[in-house]
Amino acid sequence: MSDPLSCPEFFQNPYPFYDELRTAAPVQPVTTGSGDRPSYLVTGYAEAKAAFTHPGLSKDTSRFFASRPSGRNLHPAVAHTMLATDPPEHTRLRRLVTKAFTSGAVTRLHPYIQHIVDRLLDALPSDGEADLVAGLTIPLPVTVICQLLGVPEADRAQVRTWSNDLFAAGQPQRIDAASHAVAGYMADLIEAKRHASDGSLLHDLVTVREEGEQLSEDELVSLAVLLLVAGHETTTNFIGNAVLTLLQHADLRDRARTEPGRIRSLLDELLRYDSPVGIATFRYTTQPISLGQTDIPAGVPVLISPGAANRDPSRYPTPDSPDPDRDARAHLAFGYGIHRCLGAPLALAEAEIALRALLARFPGLRLAVAPEELRWRRTRLMRGLESLPVFTR
Repeated sequence: MSDPLSCPEFFQNPYPFYDELRTAAPVQPVTTGSGDRPSYLVTGYAEAKAAFTHPGLSKDTSRFFASRPSGRNLHPAVAHTMLATDPPEHTRLRRLVTKAFTSGAVTRLHPYIQHIVDRLLDALPSDGEADLVAGLTIPLPVTVICQLLGVPEADRAQVRTWSNDLFAAGQPQRIDAASHAVAGYMADLIEAKRHASDGSLLHDLVTVREEGEQLSEDELVSLAVLLLVAGHETTTNFIGNAVLTLLQHADLRDRARTEPGRIRSLLDELLRYDSPVGIATFRYTTQPISLGQTDIPAGVPVLISPGAANRDPSRYPTPDSPDPDRDARAHLAFGYGIHRCLGAPLALAEAEIALRALLARFPGLRLAVAPEELRWRRTRLMRGLESLPVFTR
């Protein structure tokens, strides 16, 4: 079939497209991009969960593209991150950074996250119009991950611009240029950290490498780029989507405002309802496999859609309505299996602290435009707002 994921309507609201595709078949071939390489799109919940852990699916893109030149000029540090590896390489790389994102490590960050949230909310007008994407959902996770990595404050706006460019759907030259810019920056920052013990995660990774953990220079730069980009992109979209859902559903907003202790459990339903990741990163078949009732040949891309799977009515009844009492802990917004989002505990902490403070500070918060006037980022991978205009009273 023709590419169902490229029209403007898809970026504004992908869920009718996902529903139509899932109804036809929860796993089916689709044409994407240039149309010369069909892919299989997974939109069913059970099929997506199975695909995330299927032994016949690989994330090693270097192997896939070795005999299929793409004509792209992505920097290797972006093209071959930890996300694009299989065990044992993936296991080794993930082990080196896991300790920074454990629940205990994230809990110790709570006071810092609260400080940043309070500072950002202080800068918003108490009785006027504000853009919560520019004023909260971008700067909060950018500031937190940059602080963890030791990125100087003066460089953070530029880092965010490069990161945003990496997800510019349909603009390969812009993406490629951004990949070289951010990789070059992180390589220079790593060199600086080698000579300055500042307690940052990036300095820790440099130290690990030099103590014989066999991190090559390319691996070190790649890890740094991945942590920088993945450390805030998903969270930016997560918080923005969550705020929008609360503003559009008074019962959820009132529940979150009057019972702030329940925000954490509500976050799972918010993630299910409007996942910050529309389509997960690239996988391909290393052998013929079957997903659901669909046979997939070897050597083809498989695209798993958490956004579609989380609204599969066979798993979640009335999926297009957010339910504050639904148990949505099994959602796939953070993925599943060995590649489940490493930074999920940090993202949840940032969202909980931000939502609690935002609703307490601005109990009359409401949209400043009609929902259909909101504009969404033109990227298949991410589901996030370009801006979120609100009235604070």
